[in-house]
Amino acid sequence: MDTPIHMRKIIHVDMDAFYASVAQLDDPSLAGKAIAVGGGGKRGVVSAASYEARKFGVRSAMAGALAIKLCPHLIFVKSDFDRYREISEKVRTVFFEYTDLVEPLSLDEAYLDVTQNKKGNPSASLIAQEIRAKIKQRTGLNASAGISVNKFVAKIASDYNKPNGQKTVPPEDVLDFVAALDIKKFYGVGKVMKEKMYRFGIYTGLDLKAKSLEFLEENFGKSGPFYFHIVRGIHHSKVSPQRTRKSLAAERTFGENISSELYMIERLQDIAQEVERRLKKNKVAGKTITLKIKYSDFTLQTRSKTLPHYIATKALLMEHVTELLYQEKMKNSVRLLGISLSSLNNEKKESLKVSEEKKYDVQMKLEF
Repeated sequence: MDTPIHMRKIIHVDMDAFYASVAQLDDPSLAGKAIAVGGGGKRGVVSAASYEARKFGVRSAMAGALAIKLCPHLIFVKSDFDRYREISEKVRTVFFEYTDLVEPLSLDEAYLDVTQNKKGNPSASLIAQEIRAKIKQRTGLNASAGISVNKFVAKIASDYNKPNGQKTVPPEDVLDFVAALDIKKFYGVGKVMKEKMYRFGIYTGLDLKAKSLEFLEENFGKSGPFYFHIVRGIHHSKVSPQRTRKSLAAERTFGENISSELYMIERLQDIAQEVERRLKKNKVAGKTITLKIKYSDFTLQTRSKTLPHYIATKALLMEHVTELLYQEKMKNSVRLLGISLSSLNNEKKESLKVSEEKKYDVQMKLEF
């Protein structure tokens, strides 16, 4: 029998500045210094930044040239994904000592459902403390955690006391917690959506709660019901150990801008090879091919097509990617190319039944 949604105990564990912290762990001379992973050279992009670098405004996805302007003493280090995966496996081993309901989101974060756990510990907060302590002991790295009754609140809470901290939002506090949130902290609210929310006078969770379901559906489409329910503490999504991958992709940023389509084809060959490798590793194929193009002026364009059949090989990828490349004339020289394949054959075809949402029980007090 499923645990009622208002009685679940969910932990979101997030490693602190993971890539940068691994670099500092492996090279003690970098401890306490402002470092950025990746981003080297005039065309590089920052993959991750240490907390020391973040104080200067350095962030992931930032151009390396801008990062060095903000933080002149910034030290760039290379990515080491083999090492990241090695440590990530150690961290996940800790998770599985407490529950089999572990949903990895990436190498450095995961959801855990500890409602029923292997230690028989009724306190999710104490479990989170134990997990963080074991991660530190076994890897030398710090992790932060958020604890609550659903994934949405737990994920937001894990960011509150970073680094090396945790925050618990028990059932009776969820509604007040969500109401006080800045709308930009809501999952799915990016820069564009934030501005749209602002135009409607929605700046906090409380503002969002004041809007009717009809208003949200009319102005935010399919996301409307999600926002309506989440601000009322209702989030049905379970911790799923087998997350269904929606797409596989690879991309490359070039040292110099590319203007020749022939040279682009050469680069796309390498990218398609990497996509094929990832498809084989995950034992999937897909139908929808998307070509991603970022021009030298940083404008982004995507071109897609959906096939009647599944594909998974470099040869077939290139056949259709080439067609997409020549679909229209390039607007400018190109700094990045990417290929993704979606509509994968691992997606479960289930009929979804929409049931009436149960009222959130704020009186339920659990041992959190």
